[in-house]
Amino acid sequence: MPASSHHSPPVFSRRRFLATVGALWLGAGLGIHSTPTAAFDPQRLRQSMQQQYGQAGLAILEEWFALLQQLQNQDIQTKLRGVNDFFNRHIRWVDDIQVWGEEDFWATPLEAMGKGQGDCEDYSIAKYITLKQLGVTSQYLRMIYVRARIGRSQITQAHMVLGYYSTPDAQPLVLDNIVPSITPASQRTDLDPLFSFNSDGLWAGGSSESRADPLARLSRWRSVIERMQTQGFI
Repeated sequence: MPASSHHSPPVFSRRRFLATVGALWLGAGLGIHSTPTAAFDPQRLRQSMQQQYGQAGLAILEEWFALLQQLQNQDIQTKLRGVNDFFNRHIRWVDDIQVWGEEDFWATPLEAMGKGQGDCEDYSIAKYITLKQLGVTSQYLRMIYVRARIGRSQITQAHMVLGYYSTPDAQPLVLDNIVPSITPASQRTDLDPLFSFNSDGLWAGGSSESRADPLARLSRWRSVIERMQTQGFI
């Protein structure tokens, strides 16, 4: 879903909305499986950015590295605000079909920064990965797939936000590309959660117990992980 300062939101038909959700919810099998990962590699990230997006991409990547250094020893609220503001400022909302030629493409943070464009999933993934790099572990973070109501109408569309949970049972703080302030979920009455996930689990609705392995059930998340490993993020 777009940032309101750039474009009017496209209206999803009920059929397209359900198709989007169905395409995400793939595969079978329960349980959480470990994923082999490589170390965070700034030099490989620079090489990947240079090869794919040139000097302009490198410039924003260096800003991102500076952000990591600036926020490394800050309190959690400062980290949340800094990361939320960084990506809301540096990424312009553009529909996937215009950026990638696909109806629904999940970009890595490097791809989103390199393009300087993305949609709601790209904002959420970039914020999630950045906060993890700042030492915020997965147990506090989930990407939340929601049905978002547009204005005062009953029209809804698929959307993703990032939630920060101070405790497993706490209501999350919502980091969004639409609303610039970080707000408790109870104040976002325009959002109806469908499911949430992180690197370790996948939760349906408001359930407190993980129901599946996100790598097995979410093919787009699996693809993002694989590309981030190649690029040097993980």
